[in-house]
Amino acid sequence: MAKTFPVTVASVGETLFSEEARSVTAPGASGEFTALPHHEPFVSTLKAGTVRIVDGGGEVHEFPVKQGIFETSGATATVLL
Repeated sequence: MAKTFPVTVASVGETLFSEEARSVTAPGASGEFTALPHHEPFVSTLKAGTVRIVDGGGEVHEFPVKQGIFETSGATATVLL
């Protein structure tokens, strides 16, 4: 079984995704990046693009982004849209 970590994608008043994930790829202000389980703590603003999450079962979830913030503590990741 692949390693996973809890990922939440939320906007004001709404949780769009809250599951275990294998990876999160996002359009950072300085370029696209991918976070994996146990990623180094990291915070980035997001630019227009798509956040792609591969969940624990391998299914891909995509969320369009105009702007936002990504944060990971290494144990969890949060995307605020």
